[in-house]
Amino acid sequence: MKPPSSEPNPARRSDGSLLPTGFAEMDTGIISRPVFALPELREGDQAQLLLLTGTNAGQVFSLDDALTEFVIGRGQNAQVCIEDVEASRAHCKIRVVGDGKAKRYVIEDLQSKNGTFVNAEPIEGRVALSPGDRVHIGPNLVLRFSIVDAAEDMLARQLYETSTRDALTSSYNRRYFLERLEAELAFAERHKTRVSIVLLDLDHFKQKNDTHGHQGGDAVLRAVSSCVQILIRTEDVFARYGGEEFILLVRGIEHENVHLAAERIRRGVERLTIRFGDADIKTTVSIGISSLDEFPIGASIDALVALADRRLYAAKSAGRNRVCSVGF
Repeated sequence: MKPPSSEPNPARRSDGSLLPTGFAEMDTGIISRPVFALPELREGDQAQLLLLTGTNAGQVFSLDDALTEFVIGRGQNAQVCIEDVEASRAHCKIRVVGDGKAKRYVIEDLQSKNGTFVNAEPIEGRVALSPGDRVHIGPNLVLRFSIVDAAEDMLARQLYETSTRDALTSSYNRRYFLERLEAELAFAERHKTRVSIVLLDLDHFKQKNDTHGHQGGDAVLRAVSSCVQILIRTEDVFARYGGEEFILLVRGIEHENVHLAAERIRRGVERLTIRFGDADIKTTVSIGISSLDEFPIGASIDALVALADRRLYAAKSAGRNRVCSVGF
């Protein structure tokens, strides 16, 4: 005869249905593992989500004490805005429940297309989070929930910035841009959406280095980068491509309208006056544009960049300080 099990009776919800192994249902209706209470928070401690996978791996999201609710999704209005085509615009939500020693963070799915999971278990109702839990957003993204102090939070942010940003101009770096472009092209091919790239090169940049030194050239690069970042949309991706060359990823706009946006950037740079020491420096940019819908299905990143590059040099050959979006 099989000996009686020494395991406790399985946990059940209030409606009698079984809960996943190791879970219990609180009086509030929040499902939690037996040990779910957060450690006592010290001054400066805060909850944090660290993105472990995807193009933006390493990105840090702080759950600010000023808010009690955080929507996670790819929509621009989400408090935790993630870049993944398989995530819903409003995918799931984290709520702060209680305060002081009783404070805890609970997560619930918002009827997302591809589901929300905590430590590989699908969310049913609301689930309390514990430090170290991994939150899976659909099939691709994983976020780790933690309670960190100010020094840990700052270090995580610095590491992410170092890995994705150009140190001089604060624009994204080339590696990050190409990873994002690859993901955007794959999404655009599947969903028949528009993607364009805008390649910018500073005119006569060597002369500025020769006249004002490399520090003067650096000041010009920083000023142009800041100018462009003010003029573009939040969802656009702007990066330093190399030397005095920058690149911009634009989504969801017809080719003709991308040309208009590039003209706005050209005029903005042309109006810049960059103060360096006792000198006022002026500069211009030449711009080439290419769009995915100019190519047959399956176009590569190299093909898209090469066409923009040919048009950029056509703009330079035609006299610089202009935009080229046709030909070749």
